Amino acid sequence: MTWKQMFTSSVGKKLTMGFTGIFLILFLIVHVGLNACIWAMDDGKMFNKAAAFMGDNVVPRILEIGLFAGIILHIVQGFMLESFNRKARGKVKYAVDFGNKGSKWYSRSMGLLGTLLLLFLIMHIAHFWVPSRITGLAEVSYDDKIYHNLFAEMKTVFTNQQYGLVIVILYVLGCLSLAYHLAHGFQSAFRTIGVSNKRYNKMITSLGYCFAIIVPLAFALMPISFYLGWV
Repeated sequence: MTWKQMFTSSVGKKLTMGFTGIFLILFLIVHVGLNACIWAMDDGKMFNKAAAFMGDNVVPRILEIGLFAGIILHIVQGFMLESFNRKARGKVKYAVDFGNKGSKWYSRSMGLLGTLLLLFLIMHIAHFWVPSRITGLAEVSYDDKIYHNLFAEMKTVFTNQQYGLVIVILYVLGCLSLAYHLAHGFQSAFRTIGVSNKRYNKMITSLGYCFAIIVPLAFALMPISFYLGWV
């Protein structure tokens, strides 16, 4: 398969979606682990130090560029694949509608879930990435060293008296969309790259469902924890 076919053919698009999907799954593991530092009950010290490590070192910054490239490629290829599938189906109606017996509703709604995640991602970038990388954040000192106080920014966003509850609800809905997206996407990504046989299918499916529950739940609990004063 040529590079052109990798991005234009149906099989190529699926492979691209699979590889970028796995890359994004690895990113979610790192991201949820870092964000979990907000529960260290040290007024954000561990979290701010971890965020500074990710922001100040060369390797994470290079990976950040790759992350944005992977997200954009995953989104573009996803929309192209969805468009291709819709055109292929055309206006043909099946005689029998199997509903969830044929496939789960979320596996048939990856385009919609992906769109909701894109809107959530834009909001998330506006709230945290832009201030930390472009417009600037308040600073805090630990051991005579200055750090961006991203913890305080999270607290400000999620406890805003006017819009805090609305923002928290939107974040939770975004995490719910992520959960359903992962419920299908996790196992689909591994099947696409060829990790699929009777020996591993059940394990990958179970691991995928666990991942789709635990990671989005952890992300959802973060804005809830700030809003309810748990951190």
